[in-house]
Amino acid sequence: MENFNDSKALAIEIAKILDKKKAHDVRVLKVESLTVLTDYFVIASGTSTTQVAALADEVEFELSQKGLEPYSTEGYDSKNWVLLDYSNVIVHVFVPNTRTYYDLEHLWADGEPIDISEYLTPDSTVE
Repeated sequence: MENFNDSKALAIEIAKILDKKKAHDVRVLKVESLTVLTDYFVIASGTSTTQVAALADEVEFELSQKGLEPYSTEGYDSKNWVLLDYSNVIVHVFVPNTRTYYDLEHLWADGEPIDISEYLTPDSTVE
């Protein structure tokens, strides 16, 4: 069992869960030097509100099986942007147009992109 006190390991595990569930354009962004809110963002897209909910549900389910529950969740009402807060890792799952609108990768451009390509199925890191 991985040590999920290590926020990078948790972020990578979440990225792997999202990838396994066919999320699009999964990214991990290290932001710990930019904010006290969290260490990493995991950002992904689903093709529809149904898939966004399914992706978020899968992350919650898989991590709860390992004894880890989110501190809070947001966005399940609209399912355009679901946020799961695991304190040291915050997960953002968007429908494509909402992801484009909020453009977190640009907003947090000073963050450090983490290369997760070795953990994902080929061609899932770029839409």
